[in-house]
Amino acid sequence: MNTISLGDLTPKAFLQEYWQKKPLLVRNALPGFNGLLSQQELIELAGHEEAESRLVIFKNKQWKLKYGPFTANDFKRLSSCTWSLLVQDVNHFLVSASDLLLKFSFIPYARLDDLMVSFAPAGGGIGPHYDSYDVFLLQGPGKRRWDIAADYDDTLIPDAPLKILQQFKAEQSWVLGPGDMLYLPPNYAHHGIALDDCMTYSIGFRAPSHQELMSQFLMYLQDNLNADGWYTDPDLKLQGNPLEISTVMRRKVHSILKQINWKSSDMDAFLGIYLTEPKSHVFFSPPDQPLSFRQFKKAIQTHPVQLDLKSRMLCDRNYIFINGEIYAVDSTSQKILSTLIQRKKRIILNNLNDKTEKILYQWYVNGHIRFAEHNR
Repeated sequence: MNTISLGDLTPKAFLQEYWQKKPLLVRNALPGFNGLLSQQELIELAGHEEAESRLVIFKNKQWKLKYGPFTANDFKRLSSCTWSLLVQDVNHFLVSASDLLLKFSFIPYARLDDLMVSFAPAGGGIGPHYDSYDVFLLQGPGKRRWDIAADYDDTLIPDAPLKILQQFKAEQSWVLGPGDMLYLPPNYAHHGIALDDCMTYSIGFRAPSHQELMSQFLMYLQDNLNADGWYTDPDLKLQGNPLEISTVMRRKVHSILKQINWKSSDMDAFLGIYLTEPKSHVFFSPPDQPLSFRQFKKAIQTHPVQLDLKSRMLCDRNYIFINGEIYAVDSTSQKILSTLIQRKKRIILNNLNDKTEKILYQWYVNGHIRFAEHNR
């Protein structure tokens, strides 16, 4: 699948000159792009129980934030204010949204987060703010003005439900129309204001904090370490002050905790599991009447399969990671399964070894892959 246009830049030049360094405006990055769904379809998606949606309202000089799912009545009460509707993970619901993300494959999938789609009537926006991650802002129907600044006062409006900058002065401004795109590195302040009814497609990338990575790795170690033994002190001596933690006890515990260690393979396994772990609101739907393993083996030879749209999948050497699980595979199997990762085509799976067939069957009963005609 072709990547999105970066103007006169090659993907390599973009990474060298712009990625995490400076903004880039691209006119006609996706010529003729009129969006993937209508305003009404986005509102209907915001009413879905599994969709993560927010409604940002500005009224009487105050910001309000509401979380979905929403009903049609929620939008009938907004005529006296400016507002924006934001729906995350649209790629979980539309094949076309998942395909759009593939156009950004010059960025590794491990860094990709999701496609967020927002709608706002004229004057709508979510206020000036900054993000800790990279984002491509692809304009769908309508026009939006983007004001940005690299140097700004990061003081936030007190008691606001969102992190909105109290003082913001634009250094650059552009009006984006359908198919135009703006890339912003982390921590660039930006303010998008709808000039008419407009929809913006935000391709966001993961940027975990060091604190989160450390915390999650420690949790992984907690689940995978196996430490035998119990604290003992058969040589306990009479202590003058029972309130004190003795030097002997401190030394014993220090010696026990020194046993915590990990290998590079632990970090590798953790990283793949962490990067493919589904978000907390994501759930998979196993087939109502799953085929038997024997039926499944026969079916995949004639019926194409593909990843469920919500599945996250990565590979690393002889391992495949899918939705927080790890599987060891041989090089031939990895090549076949990598085709699923890229979603470039629905594939018929022939001549698989027994181990790979069993892995695929496990994914099937878990709802991680589907027969293509049953995908959304």
